[in-house]
Amino acid sequence: MQAAHGPTVAPLMRLSGLEPFTLTSDIPFVNIGERTNVTGSAKFRKLITAGDYAGALVVARDQVANGAQVIDINMDEGLIDSQAVMVEFLNLVASEPDIARVPVMVDSSKFSVIEAGLKCVQGKPIVNSISMKEGEEEFLRQAKLVRAYGAAVVVMAFDEQGQADTLERKVSICTRAYKLLTEKADFPPEDIVFDPNIFAVATGIEEHNGYGVAFIEATRQIRQTLPHAHISGGVSNLSFSFRGNEPVREAMHAVFLYHTIQAGMDMGIVNAGQLAVYETIEPELREACEDVVLNRRPDATERLLRLAERFRGKGGMEAKPQDLEWRAWPVEKRISHALVNGITEFIEADTEEARLEAKRPLDVIEGPVDGGHERGRRPVRRRKNVPAAGREVRARDEAGRGDPPALHGSGKGGGRRRAQDRRHHRAGDRQGRRARHGKNIVGVVLACNNYEIIDLGVMTPASKILAIAREKKAHAIGLSGLITPSLDEMVHVASEMEREGFDIPLLIGGATTSRVHTRGQDSSPLFPLPDGARQ
Repeated sequence: MQAAHGPTVAPLMRLSGLEPFTLTSDIPFVNIGERTNVTGSAKFRKLITAGDYAGALVVARDQVANGAQVIDINMDEGLIDSQAVMVEFLNLVASEPDIARVPVMVDSSKFSVIEAGLKCVQGKPIVNSISMKEGEEEFLRQAKLVRAYGAAVVVMAFDEQGQADTLERKVSICTRAYKLLTEKADFPPEDIVFDPNIFAVATGIEEHNGYGVAFIEATRQIRQTLPHAHISGGVSNLSFSFRGNEPVREAMHAVFLYHTIQAGMDMGIVNAGQLAVYETIEPELREACEDVVLNRRPDATERLLRLAERFRGKGGMEAKPQDLEWRAWPVEKRISHALVNGITEFIEADTEEARLEAKRPLDVIEGPVDGGHERGRRPVRRRKNVPAAGREVRARDEAGRGDPPALHGSGKGGGRRRAQDRRHHRAGDRQGRRARHGKNIVGVVLACNNYEIIDLGVMTPASKILAIAREKKAHAIGLSGLITPSLDEMVHVASEMEREGFDIPLLIGGATTSRVHTRGQDSSPLFPLPDGARQ
């Protein structure tokens, strides 16, 4: 007699809040609302740090009303008790049916915060995220706990060597994680979501130009080779370079999603209320964004930078005509205006014109170039984007290259710092994700000022940092970090510097740091750095 078999259940991701949510082929893309993330919304962060939970719930409710099918909740702010706040906010969300009807993504870089959230969240959530950065054993331990709590999981393309930034590493790490999860943790493949790392493009740094294509192709290969797994990512990372220019950012996101969804990306962390429609983007802007995202031409970044100025300050996609009246001004004033506003189209020609008119190239560096830079740091500092900042420092350096003897030769005031007086600055990331964009720009700025940069890469132990700093006789140590565990590591490095008798400055920077984090530090020179776009 043949044994009876139960019904076959299709391998689909099934989530729930108060209401069930099944990801079927009829749903091409799942909008995961990002505005309930303290790292993704300044408004939400201020409400949470002020203890205004009623206001924070309004933000969550707006995300659901604007179409978010899942809400991402992240409380990774260095100045609050992330674990306690996560629990309190999730409990409040549970009492709001308009919000609680959708599934929750419990998001933190600390697994203890994730586990605390899993203990009080209702329905079936998604965990964001786990990775292999601490090795396979810890990865499997966390995965089994997530499975025991009945949650789906986001897996970052991050291993013991750091974050994956090439196509080959993205696919390799995700494939390795998939096999571990399905073969050793008994994890249902339909509950696995890979995040192959969306990095910023159009930063002005050539090696970043292919990041968009690498993500798209990795998405395509992962969906083809790892059955039933899903693809997600933080879409706003892509347009980091154009913070403050929302029309351009929205256009970049729409273009990116248009191509990644076709490749197989089926969910993403987005601002659900600010998703532009691909077909409605102004054609010239859409083409420029596609050139950048798909890396179709070497001057794509420069073209988008020029075009972006026409859209700055606009609420929608309508372009404004380029104002060129300032081109009739004297060259010194033109340089200052270009640096303040991040306009790179004419900066090299204007700098050369000023150099030819000056008695010595150093007069240009110390005059309109440095002067414009300083003015740009004051009332309009938030308007400057990363590629513009990179171009600015390179333009400043270019002005000085015109006549090296005048800069480094003999004579009164002949040079700022001679080649034999080059100072060493050691830069590295603490344990966590790479904060490469700001760090690279800091490196450009320091190199232009005759500093030698010793870059030790990512996840570097304090012992190695201090050993090399001592060996190279470094004049300063710089630490960069993007996520909250980096703060703990920075404290450790600072304490080790004090224990070993270092008296050189310690520079800290990254998305999780601020001036507040350096208060009360009296034993050694400690300096907070603004973000890379404002160096």
